[in-house]
Amino acid sequence: MNISGSVALVTGANRGIGRTLVEALVAKGATKIYAGARDPSTLQDLTTAHSGIVESIELDITDHSAVARAATACNDVELLINNAGINHNTSLIAVKNLDNARAEMETNYFGTLAMCRSFAPVVRSNGGGCIVNMLSVLSRVTLPLIGSYCASKAAALRLTEGVRAELAAQNTTVIAVMPGAVDTQMTKDFPPPKMPPKEVAQAVIEAVEAGTEEIYPGDMASGLSQGLANDPKAVEKELAAFLPA
Repeated sequence: MNISGSVALVTGANRGIGRTLVEALVAKGATKIYAGARDPSTLQDLTTAHSGIVESIELDITDHSAVARAATACNDVELLINNAGINHNTSLIAVKNLDNARAEMETNYFGTLAMCRSFAPVVRSNGGGCIVNMLSVLSRVTLPLIGSYCASKAAALRLTEGVRAELAAQNTTVIAVMPGAVDTQMTKDFPPPKMPPKEVAQAVIEAVEAGTEEIYPGDMASGLSQGLANDPKAVEKELAAFLPA
């Protein structure tokens, strides 16, 4: 799709990749961008800097009634970017309870699914368009150090593939974005190298305009993707060395 002149919604727009995506959409000429966050006050600088283009909305994607309200209020959306997500940086067995795993699944899987379900009819009514799901290359293979996050993103990848199949008939492209480590607050304790959020945002813009269904921004992601194509078990064993303390 052509981003210039389009209407977009970005979840988790208050920081990291989401904030950078909003800026990139403005630069590409989007007519209107809904910037979603749990606390809209964190978006004030964006709405002030891009008055008349960026509009903040209060949106917690784990609150399904809030998602439904957003779909009603933002009924002109053609491009949905599901960027909101969480990572508690915990393992599967060594962590003391299931709270983090449940929270990650609730946001990264069920929240993303709720957004897709609520906005698919909106996108269809506007002639079709694009849904982008921000995932991770760790949706393809597990890093045990953050195993529950990997599981939630793996579920979101399967979700993306299913939604893609269901929405093909309504002329809606569904894109999976699977970067490696990105230099954001979420990965502050992750060792370098980490790619700048702007590079991820640029890759997303290019994928939307080209209609590319899966992308692996950055050297880490592209390298792991190639390794998984050649010898997935070897990649699994390599990452198995990264265990919790």
